[in-house]
Amino acid sequence: MTRNIADTRQKNSSSRKALIAMSGGVDSSVAAYLTKEQGFTCLAVTMKLFVNDTIGTELGKTCCSLADVEDARSVAFQLDMPFRVFNFTDTFKAEVIDRFIDAYQNGWTPNPCIDCNRYLKFDRLFLRLKEINYDYIVTGHYARIERDDVTGRYLLRKAADDTKDQSYVLYAMTQEQLAHTMFPLGGLQKRQVREIALANGFVNAKKRESQDICFVPDGDYSQFIERTTGKVWEEGDVTDVNGKLLGRHKGIIRYTIGQRKGLGIALLKPYYVCDKIAETNTVVLGEESDLNSKTLEAGDVNLIACEQLTSPVRVTAKVRYKQKEDFAVAEQIASDRLRITFDTPQKAIARGQAVVLYDGDIILGGGTILSASRE
Repeated sequence: MTRNIADTRQKNSSSRKALIAMSGGVDSSVAAYLTKEQGFTCLAVTMKLFVNDTIGTELGKTCCSLADVEDARSVAFQLDMPFRVFNFTDTFKAEVIDRFIDAYQNGWTPNPCIDCNRYLKFDRLFLRLKEINYDYIVTGHYARIERDDVTGRYLLRKAADDTKDQSYVLYAMTQEQLAHTMFPLGGLQKRQVREIALANGFVNAKKRESQDICFVPDGDYSQFIERTTGKVWEEGDVTDVNGKLLGRHKGIIRYTIGQRKGLGIALLKPYYVCDKIAETNTVVLGEESDLNSKTLEAGDVNLIACEQLTSPVRVTAKVRYKQKEDFAVAEQIASDRLRITFDTPQKAIARGQAVVLYDGDIILGGGTILSASRE
């Protein structure tokens, strides 16, 4: 699909005001620097999302530690930007942590990074942007925003650095949000971002990136859920895909779709977690082939490149962040429902994850996976 696209938002930037979301990492720091270099009036902000007691640990290994706040403050000071900390702990608990817990206890597999972008950066922070009469939110995401001159719609495109592309976690952005957001790193390679940070002597120029979910830095999701809720999940049946009893599990929240190791059951051949049924507190195991699904349905749909799919569309799509897209046909079967049929079966499609649709490097949109089937 050919589009006439352009991004003209940086014209007359001297009269524009930008709210820079700074996490304390090198990416948002360089995004701040590039925005300031373009002549924008800038306000640097860090979002306070939780306190130590919320996650039950010191924050040394996560992206939201006190040291991260100080790194953001240091770079803002160096760039002569005023710096503020916005307390969004209430929203983060309700829209990210509580959703995360609810998904796991209902047998789903959540993606809290999508929820954080959707409900914090481009919702709560976007509301603050309008309250203080600023023009743009700026973040260190690796993605690009451009405007289709024919349709007038804003488009979300993949980053130039495909190893860092974050368009998958941004599929829920609305037209209004895209119109008032800038991603200065979208056209850069990661090495170039590091070089800019080093050249400017930023305190975080060599800082390692956080790989964990920020509020579960040790990666033990089940312990976090039990500690947060005060609830201990009961044991239940483990069956095969035909309903045959294989043993007992140690709590449904301790298992994820596709999991092979740590099942706690002696089996004669490799088995994988194929399903989690919260209603009966059952974990279903199967062979590797039982993980394959060709068709899925998704809800909570957001389309970016168009208002709706009026007919089946040939796309590429992926069902996990760290996955290459595969060819599929997307069909809108209701106002808030998509059916995606892949050319080849996809492994370990999990309810609660996102399916994101692409037309080349343009994100058509996506939704939350509700179900998957072999046909």
